[in-house]
Amino acid sequence: MAAELLDGKAFSRELAKQLATDVKEFVKEKGIVPTLAAVLIGEDPASQVYVRNKERACKKAGIKSLIYRLPDDTQEQELLALVHQLNDDQQVHGILVQLPLPRDICETKILDSIAPFKDVDAFHPENVGLLSQGRPRFLPCTPHGVQQILHRYNLGVSGKHVVVVGRSEIVGKPLSLMLVQRDSAFGAERANATVTICHSRTTNLGDITRQADILVAAIGKPKFITSKMVKPGAVVIDVGINRTEAGLVGDVDFSAVREVAGHITPVPGGIGPLTIAMLMRNTFTAARLQSDA
Repeated sequence: MAAELLDGKAFSRELAKQLATDVKEFVKEKGIVPTLAAVLIGEDPASQVYVRNKERACKKAGIKSLIYRLPDDTQEQELLALVHQLNDDQQVHGILVQLPLPRDICETKILDSIAPFKDVDAFHPENVGLLSQGRPRFLPCTPHGVQQILHRYNLGVSGKHVVVVGRSEIVGKPLSLMLVQRDSAFGAERANATVTICHSRTTNLGDITRQADILVAAIGKPKFITSKMVKPGAVVIDVGINRTEAGLVGDVDFSAVREVAGHITPVPGGIGPLTIAMLMRNTFTAARLQSDA
C-alpha cells in the first residue's frame, strides 16, 4: 500500500488563514503593521521565485513586504550598510537576506549583522544559541515546518529514532536541536527523539537510514534517497528542492519510496509552503516582540 501523503500545501493555507486573523487583531490593537524586508542580490531564477512567493504570502497575511533588489556586483560594504539601515528602521520588524550570496560576500558576516530581534530566519548566533538551550526566540523556518507537519498528522517523535541526512545550518543542525529537546511548542510528544545526523562523510549510509522511524532528507541531491534506504512504514520528510530538466524533484525518489514508507511529503507541495508560512509567523512574532519592548 502506498504511503499516506503529508500535504504541506493544504496545511499551509490553514495556517495562513489563522495568521491573517492574528495579524488583523494585532493591527487593530497596536496600530502597527508587521513589515518584512527582503534583500535579493542578482538574478538567480530560484531566488526570484522564492522572493515572489514570500511577497504573495505577506499580502495574504496582511504583512507589509519591502523588496530590495540589488545588482550582481553589489559590494559587501554596500550590503552591510543596507542591513544596518534596516536594523535602525523602526517600521521594519523582520529582515531576511536571500541566499546564496555572491562569492565575494561573506555570508556569515552579513547574517551576523542582522539585529537578533529582526532575524526572522533565525540564523543569527544569538538565536541559534537560544534554540540550542530550548528557549527559542524564533524557530528556524524549514525545521519549524517539519515539526508542524508532524504535529498536523499526529506523528509522534518522542522515543523515535530520527535520522537527518544533511548537516546544514539552515535545516539539518537546527532540526536536530529541536527534535532532541525535552519539550516543543507542540508538547513533549513532538520532541524527545533520538537523533542521528548523517552527511557526506557518513559511511554505510543506507544501514543508518534503514534504522529511522522518521527519515528527513535535506542533502540537496535529486532523488538521493532510494527505496532500499528506507525502513518499511517509516515517515519520510523530503526537504530538498532540486530543479532538473524534468522539473522540480526532492532529495527522495518519491515514486519508489512511497511504496515502502508509511507517510511521505511530496515535492513540490510538502515542506516548501510550510517554510514560507513559518517565515510569516516569525515576522508577526518579531513585530509583537518589538511592540512590547
